Amino acid sequence: MRILLIEDEAALARPLKEHLEADHHIVEWFPTLDEAQSAISANAYDVILLDLQLPDGDGLDFLSAARTAQDNTPIIILTARDKVTERIEGLKRGADDYIVKPFDLDEVTARIHSVCRRSTADLSQTITLRDMSISLIDQSITRAGEPIRLTAKEWQVFETLMRRKSKIVPKDSLEAALYAYDEDVESNALEAHISRLRAKLGKDLIKTHRGLGYRLEP
Repeated sequence: MRILLIEDEAALARPLKEHLEADHHIVEWFPTLDEAQSAISANAYDVILLDLQLPDGDGLDFLSAARTAQDNTPIIILTARDKVTERIEGLKRGADDYIVKPFDLDEVTARIHSVCRRSTADLSQTITLRDMSISLIDQSITRAGEPIRLTAKEWQVFETLMRRKSKIVPKDSLEAALYAYDEDVESNALEAHISRLRAKLGKDLIKTHRGLGYRLEP
């Protein structure tokens, strides 16, 4: 997964970033909301870890703005604010989870996987894409009633593109989806999977944006 970490305490952010990267996630760390917003404008993320007390503003305002803009990226609050009323306010604003500092690193990893599973569940209904019927929960694709069979790795790449809808997905995010198989990803492995997906699903369905990544063209 591609994770955005917004945290101004380096002593907390560095070990968290290293822990998540050891779990084969891609983590981009920014200490301010302004830097994080610039990153979001350029990239798509699977989950955002958000501190509330930041040098240039309150994370709750950032959270509210994201939800107002219909950005449904899972957001987990990481904060020292431990009052029940503050937790409720964070959840009301649209946070998917709320973790109070200090926290266990393994707990953060577990919470990330939990909110991402819930996010995928929100997409569990049948989706129509061009002339195909797609079920993310069943990991199945049919065209005119006939199944289109993908390998596990092809599905992993395709689902990552589907979850980002029509956003450009960076190459390293797609490669990170393949790391789940606990093996080295060869330099041209992603391109090979993309090529096979185009052959099976439509040659113009996945567009290459050179230097940026790939995007579904529904």
